[in-house]
Amino acid sequence: MEFDPAGPADPAVVWFGRRRLPVHAVLDRWYGPGMRWWKVATDDGPYILRRSEHDRQWELAAVPRG
Repeated sequence: MEFDPAGPADPAVVWFGRRRLPVHAVLDRWYGPGMRWWKVATDDGPYILRRSEHDRQWELAAVPRG
């Protein structure tokens, strides 16, 4: 999974290897100690993403399904 660290404040695209998933909407966003979190809507459903404020690295935090 990759994101452009110099890109916009909210994620617009999620990459899983060569697979590109556009983010259709930011459903929620919040802050924690040293982290920012986003719940985003994609064609595959929602994902929760987080970015470290220290090194600006992105991670897939959760795949909520239900």
